[in-house]
Amino acid sequence: MQAATKAIPKTASLRPPRRSSSLGFLRDQDIPEMSSTTSAKGGRGKAKSSKSVSRSHKAGLQFPVGRIARFLKAGKYAERVGAGAPVYLAAVLEYLAAEVLELAGNAARDNKKNRIVPRHIQLAVRNDEELSKLLGTVTIASGGVLPNIHQTLLPSKAGKGKGDIGSASQEF
Repeated sequence: MQAATKAIPKTASLRPPRRSSSLGFLRDQDIPEMSSTTSAKGGRGKAKSSKSVSRSHKAGLQFPVGRIARFLKAGKYAERVGAGAPVYLAAVLEYLAAEVLELAGNAARDNKKNRIVPRHIQLAVRNDEELSKLLGTVTIASGGVLPNIHQTLLPSKAGKGKGDIGSASQEF
């Protein structure tokens, strides 16, 4: 007795036939075949022909994460630098820059100017309590000083009290 074996032709696929979608908009020809040429990592990830995306773009930042990472490594602050450290530092620096620029822009607008100059940055930093504390020892070139007149140098107001016309030394 010979076992009845069915010979599989070499052209036939071992995969079961695909069912057409019950939704109607997906047909057999619409479903792409997975092959090693369409993907760089065998179905995991994007193809090799896609453009590279910077770490700054991935984090949604304007400041350069790669450059900050390079500076952290070259500066020998630590033997090793984690992957998240330059991203976090770039985010903090971008936030501080945006804060200073917003306040300096407001100072420029208050002075009816369209361009931010060092004087506006100085006014913005020194009038903000937290930034003034952070940048207390920093000298801003061409920033000038805050307008301030000490209370003792201001002229005293005459007639503070009811019967006070002059000082006690002027009485006869």
